[in-house]
Amino acid sequence: MRSVSNSTTAATAIALIQDLQHQLKARLEGLADDGTQLTRVEWLRDGGRHGGGVRFELADRGPFNRASVNMSHVHYDDDDVRPLRSATALSSIIHPAHPRAPSLHLHISWTELRTGLGSWRIMADLNPSIPDDEDTDRFATAVVAAFVEHAGSAIAEGALRQGDRYFFIPALNRHRGVCHTYLESYRSDDADADLALARHVGEVVIAVYVDMVRDVLRSAAAPTDDERQAQLAYHTAYLFQVLTLDRGTTSGLLIHDENDLGILGSLPGRVDRALLSSWANLVPPLQQPLVEALVGCLRDEHPCPVDSDARACLARAVRAFYRATPAALELQARGDVVPPTTYNHGR
Repeated sequence: MRSVSNSTTAATAIALIQDLQHQLKARLEGLADDGTQLTRVEWLRDGGRHGGGVRFELADRGPFNRASVNMSHVHYDDDDVRPLRSATALSSIIHPAHPRAPSLHLHISWTELRTGLGSWRIMADLNPSIPDDEDTDRFATAVVAAFVEHAGSAIAEGALRQGDRYFFIPALNRHRGVCHTYLESYRSDDADADLALARHVGEVVIAVYVDMVRDVLRSAAAPTDDERQAQLAYHTAYLFQVLTLDRGTTSGLLIHDENDLGILGSLPGRVDRALLSSWANLVPPLQQPLVEALVGCLRDEHPCPVDSDARACLARAVRAFYRATPAALELQARGDVVPPTTYNHGR
């Protein structure tokens, strides 16, 4: 059984995150004509003593290549030594099966320190295999408007700037997606307004994204071979960015091994192993062993499946690399602020 923090602000965050999780789950299941439903998986931190989480996931069924909608709540009410009191997060990654339907990453979390101070992290980014200018504008307009409505234009501009910085892939000289918003360690003098911001951004992203995917599924022709190859190359870049640059993923893997498959639920179902291998020479020398270890976790097939066995191996490879080479953490992506608790808690 999962315990929860006795903090009232954590309880408010839990209610919001659970609500957003179920909204997204229901909307995604509504895309499937055959009644396909996401599978519920629960994990526990320290046997539930310090919380845990629930994710809803699906792979290679209905309209999804892979879908993962994670809710986690970790707390340390009984450990006065830790600076972190609780962390509550929604972290969702959706990879549709059709190459013209874009992928989505949505992360909304509340982190509360032992001092009583807390802050929000809000990330939303659109990640298409085949970019479409109208979809990009549709997503950006809706999400930026949500930030502006509750936090003002300066915060919205900052979120866009941080997102573009965080999701840039230096080795490939490209961004992971086409529209990135990232607000880190955010708190104003109005806690209710901050909560409203987190809710509104989440609800707007869910609505505009699911409608976008539905429009593609209704109007797009069957994928061509070229479109499938473009998707495979893009999914390979997505895996590359997550496993070599993403601080949140690395943090979760370094802190514990109780939710490896859930943390790497962000990875698409298939990648191009040879393409990934070719990028080992593009990263800084310090990172080359990591990329080589990632390639070693994948079967020599084309396309190469990123199944449960592969994800478990990839998690172990990332964990082993950074424990042996902590200096490489400095090469990871960052926004304007690197939160001091990044490596003090998991997801």
